[in-house]
Amino acid sequence: MAYSQRDLPNLPTLDLALQGESADSLKKLAAIVSSEKSKPTRKAELVEFIQRQVAGDRLQTLWRQLDKLQQAAVAETVHSPDPFYHGDRFVAKYGSPPNWGTRDRSSYRQTPSLLALFFFDGVMPDDLKQRLKSFVPPPAATRLQTQDELPAAIRMPLPRYQRDGAPAAEDTPLVTGLTEQAASHDLKAVLRLIDAGKLTISETTFQPGAAALKAVEEVLLGGDFYDDSGYDKYDKIGPIKPFAWPLLLQAGGLAKVSGKRLELTNSGRKALTAPPAPTLGHLWQRWLKNKLLDELRRIDCIKGQTGKGKHGLTAVAGRRPMIDAALKQCPPGQWVAVDELFRYMRATDLNFEITRNPWSLYISNANYGSLGYDGFHDWMILQGRYALCLLFEYAATLGLIDVAYIEPHHARRDFRELWGTDDLAFLSRYDGLQYLRVNPLGAYGLGLAAQYVPAVPEVQAELQVLPNLEIAATGEALTPGDILLLDHYAARISDAVWKLEQSKVLAAVEAGHSIAALQDLLASRSGRPLPDTVSRFLADMASRVNRLQDKGAVRLIECADTALAALIANDARTRPFCLLTGERYLVVPLESEARFRTALRKLGYSLPK
Repeated sequence: MAYSQRDLPNLPTLDLALQGESADSLKKLAAIVSSEKSKPTRKAELVEFIQRQVAGDRLQTLWRQLDKLQQAAVAETVHSPDPFYHGDRFVAKYGSPPNWGTRDRSSYRQTPSLLALFFFDGVMPDDLKQRLKSFVPPPAATRLQTQDELPAAIRMPLPRYQRDGAPAAEDTPLVTGLTEQAASHDLKAVLRLIDAGKLTISETTFQPGAAALKAVEEVLLGGDFYDDSGYDKYDKIGPIKPFAWPLLLQAGGLAKVSGKRLELTNSGRKALTAPPAPTLGHLWQRWLKNKLLDELRRIDCIKGQTGKGKHGLTAVAGRRPMIDAALKQCPPGQWVAVDELFRYMRATDLNFEITRNPWSLYISNANYGSLGYDGFHDWMILQGRYALCLLFEYAATLGLIDVAYIEPHHARRDFRELWGTDDLAFLSRYDGLQYLRVNPLGAYGLGLAAQYVPAVPEVQAELQVLPNLEIAATGEALTPGDILLLDHYAARISDAVWKLEQSKVLAAVEAGHSIAALQDLLASRSGRPLPDTVSRFLADMASRVNRLQDKGAVRLIECADTALAALIANDARTRPFCLLTGERYLVVPLESEARFRTALRKLGYSLPK
């Protein structure tokens, strides 16, 4: 008799299942399947009696006596690849479990319902399943509920300590974040920040520190999702987009750690002038596979994720694809409540585990606050918070989903019964995420659309490029990323005017910047061909920087006289590794020094170190 799924082997036959039951359990089943007053009492006779009651068409008659929810439980298992009743999946789809019977107050003695005839320890016998399949209709498909419009506000119950003399609930306005344009801008803005050498990073964690977080936030279009300035240190939310971008670019191979700073890779330099949509989609696909960060670490109050506890955590590679698959089920352009998406994931088995040992995770205290206790590691505590982080911090930052959210403080109450949470305003900084919508960029990045057509054409500041090499911003204000790029190549005359200067351009190129990036910005924003003087200036700069090449470091060697210098420079053994300069000097590339010394000794000379 089943009340929840258990990890048990298949049962080939109903007879074998009945043989495994006690005589007391069989008597209860016999009472359910037949109203005959006289029933057998011995186990073997009870098994035979019950099998007679389900023989032939009687099985269909018994099935019809089940209520709709019980019939759904049978149908879900009959038309499933395995013979198990999946309790969590069933409740997620139908809202409540079927009636398995009643228990007394001690939860020991039980009176089973008719449904107990179809399952034994959560397993449906194979032969019974085959018979049922001939007349039990397939269950309805699980549907993801969507909506065209968002509510204006979310009704939030007030914290307990604020309820005295106050209403029981208040309406909290939703903030809508349309992320497409921001992500396209932010990608290039952060790449330019890295290109300028202004993004420091930890060499051990590969994560940005406080200074880097501030630098990134300053170049983001519209800043971060939340403004922390109004909170004290105990209620601060912390960074979301500024934290995500440096990691996304590293995971995507666009940036790498060099010393204590990030620097662009060749792919990162190409991304500076490439259309952003393919790059953003590429970053998402790479993030799904990266090992830079376990998003659970961003749920700061959950401790025990390092040391011994780390060994119980599952691999992130098994979690992210489930969330990615769920996003692909969201119709583009339709809003989906986050809790509805999570229900759908559980109902369709897009599920994943966070840890094999929840006892190793805890809040505040490893003993009293352990998440191993019943109810302390429910789906929304671990899997749900993990998914909220991946969606809000990474999918939304990349512009794949639009989001509707409120402040996380008291947005979710599902953790309030956990020990050690009394002083927490939220379990995670992502608790305020309420709705999401796959936008056109997301449809493209997730592989749901072959092409990217922006929902709203991007409005950009226009640049007026003058023949005297001045650049004036008109109309819309320049973004921080555009200002950063212009400051590299041109001298600022006023708040909205720059002038191209040879020394600035050459210094920018020496620092690793590309003239092509400047040319791309000017051409795309001016809306007209560049003046001839500007085109010639840029072409001359490109020519000048390509006429000299750094061939690496060398060692300069002085010879005692011109004859010795000529001998060494022309001898077949030493000639490949040195070059005569002046009358008595030899230039030896550092990479050839060892071979030069060997050849020099064969010639009968040595070079003291």
